[in-house]
Amino acid sequence: MTRRTEWSGTDLGAVPGPGSTAEPTEGSTGPGRGAGFGEGAGRRSRSRSRSSGSPSSSRAEKGEPQDPVEQARNICLRLLTGTPRTRKQLADALRKREIPDEAAEEVLSRFVDVGLIDDAAFADAWVESRHHGRGLARRALVRELRTKGVDSAVIDEAVGQLAPEQEEETARELVARKLRSTRGLDRDKRLRRLAGMLARKGYGEGMALRVVRQALEAEGEDTEGLDEPF
Repeated sequence: MTRRTEWSGTDLGAVPGPGSTAEPTEGSTGPGRGAGFGEGAGRRSRSRSRSSGSPSSSRAEKGEPQDPVEQARNICLRLLTGTPRTRKQLADALRKREIPDEAAEEVLSRFVDVGLIDDAAFADAWVESRHHGRGLARRALVRELRTKGVDSAVIDEAVGQLAPEQEEETARELVARKLRSTRGLDRDKRLRRLAGMLARKGYGEGMALRVVRQALEAEGEDTEGLDEPF
């Protein structure tokens, strides 16, 4: 039976910032603390601290949670700060930190329930960002999302929102930006360089050949014979 942890009263979105520090414990001393207790009292206090020390108390003093569920929760919150991640990415991170599977599953499921993990939203944002930012076509986007552990059905829905017309228009823009750097090369080299650039970004052979041919024709190149696969 899976042990559940009470989440009430806990702000799942409250992630400690990089400069935050743990609250001092009741017995801790700082500058000026302990004045008037004398040197002997200080020695006795330090002696008691050393004699009662243990690995668990040391972890507590450092602010490290001893409960694996709390450990998993804190790891996930830190990783999600400012960067959306998929469930698989977080699961891999917890496994790498040797969090027990039961605790990891409890936290991940809870984060899905409250919307902190949303693979569909992640996939939509990834397609939007990588297509407009890097010019990636659907084929390349599918490969990337698979490496992130997104479910195939979710991937299909996300990349399906990218219309073929938009994909081809992006291919034309990519070719137009690189066209100038190929001037001076012979026609076949220009073709290979431009079509190869599109292929690396996930564009199919047919679309790449058509877009490159049209761009070369616009510059006055003779494109006869460029219908063959490259």
